[in-house]
Amino acid sequence: MPRPPSQSPQFSSVSDVGKRLASAGYLPDAQISTTVFLADRLGKPLLVEGPAGTGKTELAKALAAATGSELIRLQCYEGLDEARALYEWNYKKQLLRIQAGRGADWESLSDDVFGEEFLLARPLLTAIRRSDPTVLLVDETDKADVEVEGLLLEVLSDFQVTIPELGTVTAVRRPMVVLTSNATRELSEALKRRCLYLALDYPSAEREREIVLSRVPDLAPGLAEQLVRTVRALRALELKKSPSISETLDWAQTLLELGLDTLDEDAVRSTLGVVLKHASDQQRAAAELRLN
Repeated sequence: MPRPPSQSPQFSSVSDVGKRLASAGYLPDAQISTTVFLADRLGKPLLVEGPAGTGKTELAKALAAATGSELIRLQCYEGLDEARALYEWNYKKQLLRIQAGRGADWESLSDDVFGEEFLLARPLLTAIRRSDPTVLLVDETDKADVEVEGLLLEVLSDFQVTIPELGTVTAVRRPMVVLTSNATRELSEALKRRCLYLALDYPSAEREREIVLSRVPDLAPGLAEQLVRTVRALRALELKKSPSISETLDWAQTLLELGLDTLDEDAVRSTLGVVLKHASDQQRAAAELRLN
């Protein structure tokens, strides 16, 4: 079976990536823009790895928005199986059809119940079958079992799926693929070989301030600087869950809604639940930042 044709490039240059992602609300640095450009030009999946809350999923969403593509998301978790990732049959509907067709010979009945009407396409098959621009997000790949990695290897190698009852489904338009990982376990070398790799960490203070002001433009620049400085101090603590970039933005919007013009101890104490979602983290922050 021939491989599907390479997808036409979505971006004309590295700077085009930066401009279009920025217009979609995501401010990339040079490394992000370059890696996205190369993944697009080489037709390779992009593996984005880093701590939770560093904008990995948001990058995939911004890619979809920047290219006018449909975002299809496979959320990985322990116990995810092929049926939930690829496809399964609507057994209840099949049973009803079999009961309605009592007396018919099995050969004709089986051809009927294993038709398109009874097929439930899950994210991987859905992405492969689409003819319109598509971004396939395989989110938190490291949470899935190694068997799912094997399935991903097969799908990402040929962009085709064999359904025994229907035959082989081959992509007519190759989707852009983004895999994310929080690095809770090491992904296989075989999977990594098929991808371009991008390591994401929390942005620098200057870049996070730029992100805040671009997404919450009514926030005063001085307050944005205070906010970012406080968030970075929280991330330096040994917390169960450090504040993500999206939580920084939530905090910025919170300060704006409350009409605050400074992030003093009272303001931090009263709004800390926006960014820290564990009681022990709030207690540690209060002790370390002397909010008591």
